[in-house]
Amino acid sequence: MTTVDADAVARAAEVLRRGGLVAFPTETVYGLGADASQPAAVRKIFAAKGRPADHPLIVHLAEAAQLTQWAVAIPAIAWRLAEAFWPGPLTLVLKRRPDINDVVTGGQDTIGLRIPSHPVAQALLRGFGGGVAGPSANRFGRISPTTAAHVRAEFGDSLDVILEGGQSDVGIESTIVDLSGEAPALLRPGHVSAEALARVLGTAVRSPTSMSPRVSGSLESHYAPRTQAVLATADAIDVAWSDPGAPLGVLSRRARPAGDRPGLWVTAPGDPDGYAHDLYASLRRLDEGGCDRILVETLPDGPEWSAIRDRVGRATAAS
Repeated sequence: MTTVDADAVARAAEVLRRGGLVAFPTETVYGLGADASQPAAVRKIFAAKGRPADHPLIVHLAEAAQLTQWAVAIPAIAWRLAEAFWPGPLTLVLKRRPDINDVVTGGQDTIGLRIPSHPVAQALLRGFGGGVAGPSANRFGRISPTTAAHVRAEFGDSLDVILEGGQSDVGIESTIVDLSGEAPALLRPGHVSAEALARVLGTAVRSPTSMSPRVSGSLESHYAPRTQAVLATADAIDVAWSDPGAPLGVLSRRARPAGDRPGLWVTAPGDPDGYAHDLYASLRRLDEGGCDRILVETLPDGPEWSAIRDRVGRATAAS
């Protein structure tokens, strides 16, 4: 069980009130938080991450009752999804209140809202009392952090507070569902699956269209290591590994073959939840392993792997 350091959380809440930046754990990944009601504070997030100004931020809340402080025309299905999945790894995109600043929404008329379940995040949000804008606490486009150590590796001492909370349980970013249009649309897959959403909604969620709101993590290349990373079949990895060339990094669900070939082979869990939990830590380990390139073994086709295929596909897209 995660221990909540009440004094550290109180200091972090005060930093937020003063317009500072706080890194905090959630069940998905660590977030880089600022008071969502202070445009100057939110701009610090964009500056720290190197994030384009038109990329909207997700606002984290302590409880569903706060939805009305940030959104209007909230449909009944939003409350049903909130009851089913909050607190948890689901973000709802809704029509924003007209008084919400453009900085946090990327200039759009919608806003992404979620209630994280991590006890440290819950304590921070309840102690702070308002909404906390919180994208992943990493440089824009790079591997998301799932430990406080990952955040420190990204930002050093430049942040006001980094709250400890152990390794994130889920390990990949929240599912994002757009409820601002005529029908629910899945804008980013995550731990809450399309099938789970459909069971609550009574209908399938549709795919995004060109008219869907912009959301975090939707660029073709994202979550990427600095080392060149490519998708490869098991056969292609075996061929590359058998060639004693430059140090090679491999992320596979299989055990490392025998032999002393130079390189780093990381064996990922064989189940989707375990793979997601370890994914970003594994990519960081490979990125820091001094390898010439990273080969990521292709994943199964089943729907339970869809969110992971999304993250791996974007992490390897730059190649």
